[in-house]
Amino acid sequence: MKWYKTGFQILLAVAMIVIGAIHFTDPEPFEKIVPDYLPYHLSLVYISGFIEVLAGVGLLIPQVSRTAAWTLVVLYIAVFPANLYQAVNDIAVPGLPHDPPLIWLRLPFQALLVAWAWWFTRDNRLKT
Repeated sequence: MKWYKTGFQILLAVAMIVIGAIHFTDPEPFEKIVPDYLPYHLSLVYISGFIEVLAGVGLLIPQVSRTAAWTLVVLYIAVFPANLYQAVNDIAVPGLPHDPPLIWLRLPFQALLVAWAWWFTRDNRLKT
């Protein structure tokens, strides 16, 4: 694997571990953006946090890193409705600047996260 790909993989892994852990230490901001039509908001926050930590650790283990990357691709797609719900309903989240244009910019950022995780699903023996 090229050195820069390894660096970006480690960066994503650490980010997911930290953000996933925050789901447990400060779940309220995440709970606020779970759409009303979904039940068990706190449970969903904990489940998504657990998956983020697990996938983040998995990215660091070569034998499971591709599966971890696919897990993140699916997770980023699954949590997109929460980001859309936040933007549509102009929900302020503690710890983040509350500026509607920035909230809407999070939506295309989700596509970037999907692409970033997808990059790590590619076979490293191929030219990437």
